[in-house]
Amino acid sequence: MGPRVAIVGGGPVGLAAALFASRAGLTPIIIEAKDSDGDKACGEGLMPGVMPLLYELGIDPPGHDLLGVSYRQGARQVDHLFPDAPGRGVRRTVLVEAMRAEADRQGIKRIHARVTGLTQDSSGVRVHCASAEDVEADYILGCDGLHSTVARQLGLVAQPSRRARRYGLRQHFQRAPWDSMIEVYYAGDAELYITPVDDETVGVAVLGPKGINLAKTIARVPEVSEKFNGVPAASSLRGAGPFPYRAHSAQLGRVLLVGDAAGYVDAITGEGLRVGFAQAREAVAALQSGQPASYPRRWRKVTREFRILTRGLVVLASSPLRESIVPLASAAPRVFGVVVNRLAR
Repeated sequence: MGPRVAIVGGGPVGLAAALFASRAGLTPIIIEAKDSDGDKACGEGLMPGVMPLLYELGIDPPGHDLLGVSYRQGARQVDHLFPDAPGRGVRRTVLVEAMRAEADRQGIKRIHARVTGLTQDSSGVRVHCASAEDVEADYILGCDGLHSTVARQLGLVAQPSRRARRYGLRQHFQRAPWDSMIEVYYAGDAELYITPVDDETVGVAVLGPKGINLAKTIARVPEVSEKFNGVPAASSLRGAGPFPYRAHSAQLGRVLLVGDAAGYVDAITGEGLRVGFAQAREAVAALQSGQPASYPRRWRKVTREFRILTRGLVVLASSPLRESIVPLASAAPRVFGVVVNRLAR
């Protein structure tokens, strides 16, 4: 058997890391805080670039094809179709279930325990767990998301930025989708995202400053609120934030941070899983080569474009130019298309 890799976090990125590790001849073991359905606040629109990575792992979750993105602000609207292949709207619980099934099929061990600490030396690592035996391994992949316990234990969490913090909310509603586009509405100081996730369910997410309210944001957009009038909720309201979050480094010794644990800018582009899966593959490649110290360089390479574009969009959305975003995109459709394509691939 190959090097033993303890993966802290059993969400999509942790599961992807385990599956990539297994395929690379490593021996992964997943440590999950709890055996839940894996639900959390996220937009659930998988960009086209995610799908090949899922297929590579043998996963094809059911959902609803997403043909492109539509940005809307008042009476203005600009649409862009994905040029090569569709994305897919997938309930996070459905995605996690499919990935867990594949991990189980490959015999990847999963432990349900809360991580309380970790230690490492030149020969290996130890993960200390509450209500479970410690896990000894050759390496640790911290895939435990925003505000990572692994990053905090290593002292890698950077001080929060003084910039305005943003938060996210998400809920599903029980109604058939009316379109196959991700719809993004600029509503006051928030962005509203509408994502079909199956033939009978639509996900609604909102991003904005502290204190944002999903129902109030929906009410600001008449063409959306009328579609949800009297429609029952299909899930509980979930929240996430604050954003952004930053770690000093993506690697320290035998511990590598993957996905949101390594740093998170904002959900404004919907690229989280594509970038997270790409990081997981690079982390595994670094371990497979026996060069964990190569991971920060690999991490920067696969996240650079995402970080630059996302920061630029957040700055624009938080500036006095916010009201000009959709008009500018409408006036320069080729530029808008290039940005969407770069984010989607």
